[in-house]
Amino acid sequence: MMRIGMTYDLRSDYLAAGYSEDETAEFDRDSTIAAIEGALAAMGHEPLRIGNLSSLVNRLGGGERWDLVFNIAEGLHGFGREAQVPALLDGYRIPYVFSDPLVLALTLHKGMTKHVVRALGIATPDFAVVASPADLDKISLPYPLFAKPVAEGTGKGVNGASKIRDGAALAAVCGELLATYRQPVLVETFLPGREFTVGIVGNGAAARAIGVMEVVLLEKAEAEIYSYQNKENCEELVKYLPVADPEAKLAESVALASWHALGCRDGGRVDLRSDALGRPNFIEVNPLAGLHPEHSDLCILAGQNGISYQALLTEIVDAALVRTGLGRRSGRS
Repeated sequence: MMRIGMTYDLRSDYLAAGYSEDETAEFDRDSTIAAIEGALAAMGHEPLRIGNLSSLVNRLGGGERWDLVFNIAEGLHGFGREAQVPALLDGYRIPYVFSDPLVLALTLHKGMTKHVVRALGIATPDFAVVASPADLDKISLPYPLFAKPVAEGTGKGVNGASKIRDGAALAAVCGELLATYRQPVLVETFLPGREFTVGIVGNGAAARAIGVMEVVLLEKAEAEIYSYQNKENCEELVKYLPVADPEAKLAESVALASWHALGCRDGGRVDLRSDALGRPNFIEVNPLAGLHPEHSDLCILAGQNGISYQALLTEIVDAALVRTGLGRRSGRS
């Protein structure tokens, strides 16, 4: 049995502190933490709730230590917000599940991530990063375009206006996003093809895709875009299809290449969209994928491929134990 600490940002805590629904959209529900806690206990470990960065600082300062930390803390401020907890754990030489500070800081910034994957020969839509209205004059990409905040997830800032057809709309959407999220805007070529997400578990040569899921928007959904509204109301607006056709298999290959190129660890998700010729392109990677048993894409995808929630988390923890040299100590369920 190992003592496994759990670091996370609880949505209800931040809502109670006065933060908005939008500001807390990426944070975890109480039921997610309870589910992870139960899964760790079922592996034979002792799960210990730590909480957010401030709680971790206090607990470390009080002398508390853990054999391993299961880290899903998203953080709140700055491009390095997802990297703060693992950086602190690195400083104390405490091993943890999921990616390191370098990966988490890089992949939070979608523009920098695309620079890296494109430099390594992985297909991704042409793009520009708009840090101020003056940058709009430098954009020479053909319409339609797609715009979203450069460092948000869960569809934040993505809605029906995100697909842009002319310069006036581009200026309006970018202006609103700059003002609302106070960060640059990623503008990229809109791809009209199928949308996929690929679940990946493992490290190095042992990393494997556990399945490919296609995101299909239903009639009442915001059209063409996997928006915040569509994600929040996915039960009524979205259909998730397990797919294994040739285009889906190509998406799996691009996802694994991206996973290795970026140095992601233990488990996560890669999102892709195909161009007009049916060629999947890298869109973004989520190295801290949501882990709600019923609502999170990675867990839905795993279930579609015969992998229970318990088995998914066991495989992720096993990958971390092998990677950190702690051995494979959790039992299969």
